[in-house]
This record gives sequence, C-alpha cells and structure tokens, in this order.
Amino acid sequence: MEKIESIEDFYKRKYDWIPENLKSEIGHFNVFAHEPIDPNKAKPLPYKRRDFYKVMLVVGEVEMLYADKVIKVKKQALFFSNPQIPYKCDNLEKIKEGFYCIFNQHFFHKFGDLNQYSVFQPSGNHVFELTDDQAEAVKPVFVKMFDEIKSDYVHKYDVLRNLVFELLHFAMKMQPASLFEKHQINASQRISTLFMELVERQYPIDESHPVISLRSASDFADQLNVHVNHLNRAVKETTQKTTSQIIAERVLQEAKIMLKHSKWNISEVAYALGFVEVTHFNNFFKKHMDISPSRFRKE
Repeated sequence: MEKIESIEDFYKRKYDWIPENLKSEIGHFNVFAHEPIDPNKAKPLPYKRRDFYKVMLVVGEVEMLYADKVIKVKKQALFFSNPQIPYKCDNLEKIKEGFYCIFNQHFFHKFGDLNQYSVFQPSGNHVFELTDDQAEAVKPVFVKMFDEIKSDYVHKYDVLRNLVFELLHFAMKMQPASLFEKHQINASQRISTLFMELVERQYPIDESHPVISLRSASDFADQLNVHVNHLNRAVKETTQKTTSQIIAERVLQEAKIMLKHSKWNISEVAYALGFVEVTHFNNFFKKHMDISPSRFRKE
C-alpha cells in the first residue's frame, strides 16, 4: 500500500501551501468547493488512506473505490471517508460541481466519537446517492460552512461541528430504520463488539502496519481475556456467523484490496495476512473466490 496521506500532504498536493493552524489546539477544519478539472490534466486520486476525515458532495458521474467495493455514481452523491478506510475517486473530470470539508479527529475531541456512527465504520455505508431535492437540501449546509469559517464569531467552530453532524445524520436517516433499532446491550453483545473492533483494528495493512498479529479465534480470545468457547458463543449469538467465518471474510477482503492496489508480491501478501506458507494462502483464496490470487490480480 502507498504511504498514508497526511493532512499536510493533502495541502501540498492540492494547493501547494500549508495552513498555519494545522496544529491548533482545537484541531483542524476547512471547507472547499470543487473546481472544474481539465480532462487532459485530470489525475485520479491515489488509492490510499488519509489521516483525516472528509465529507464530500459531488455532482457528476464519478466512481468511488472504498476498500474492495467500486461504487458508480450516476448523478450526485454524498461521501464520507475516515482514516481507517483507503479510497480513491476516478473520473474527476466529470465532476460538475460540489463541495467538501476536511477535519481531523482532534477537531471533535470531547465532542463525541465519530467512529460510533455507521458512515465512518468499516461495515457501514459511505456513499449515498441523492435525488435532486436531497442534493438541494445538502448544498446549503456547505454554504453555511463557508459563511461560518469566514466569520469572527467566537464559537464558530461549534457551529461547524454541528453542520458536520447535520450532514452525518442526513445521510444516516436515508438508511432503513431497522439498521438503527436499539437493543439492550448484554454481555454477549459487548464481547462481540470488542471482537469486531479488534478485527478491524488490524487493517488496513501498509508500511506502518505490515502484518496482522491476531489470526485465530484463540488469538482474539486471549487478547480479550475470555475463553475461546465463550467468544465463539457470543459472536454466533449476535452475528449469526462463526468467529472463524468473520475472521476469514475480513482476511479475504483485505487480500482482494492488496492484490488489486498494492505492489506487494503474492508471498508478501500471504505473509502479511498471517499465512505461514504461500500455498496455504493460495488454497484459502481459491476456496472462497474460485480463482487463484495471481489470476485475480490480472483480471
């Protein structure tokens, strides 16, 4: 994987300057309008992680690559990205208009955990196609951001945080209500949640995090200080999947990402994903995908 793009790298790449307030005690926030791009000069965003959050409204037929998914936008959409999920945007020259805001985790320090919201979780939806009416409802929120960030109001950053939450909740309300039904959290759900967090914490794999350390149900049970049978029962009860199935699905997802977007050879990918022998990785991949890793990479 390519090196994680820092917020400083973003400003250098995009604007060839770095704001003075990047190290501010309150964190960093900024908002931009999309500018038309000359098709002859358009360069796709590199597929990588960023160390900042981004909320973007785009009008145009673009393609977004999130993890191992490719999402084609027919007309307009609202996007959410976070430091845990690598992504890139193709067909930038087809963007007709749009806005985006960027901010770091510190900007929301003491104002809530962004990762508790589905739009910023690895398993959540990150791209929301909008109707014309929905797009017209979202645009004024970004316009308010421009007005607020230029103002002298002493609490303007509180207002900007609220505008981010407005976009976040606007998107989440578009999802089926059943996804947000509240259930009493019992012991099994707590263990299952901690397990899922541990699984996700191992990814994505890159230069700064080159190999996973937890590979089996027993590894996770030891880390959580519970018996492996207890972990297996809790996960099965709350997800209807086995612990091994969830681990395998996540390893497979990362394998597909690395084969398509990294320059690592198949042996390096296998080792990074916890396989002692490359043949074990080949067999695992072929079992789930019906093709070999090398053929998958070429397609």
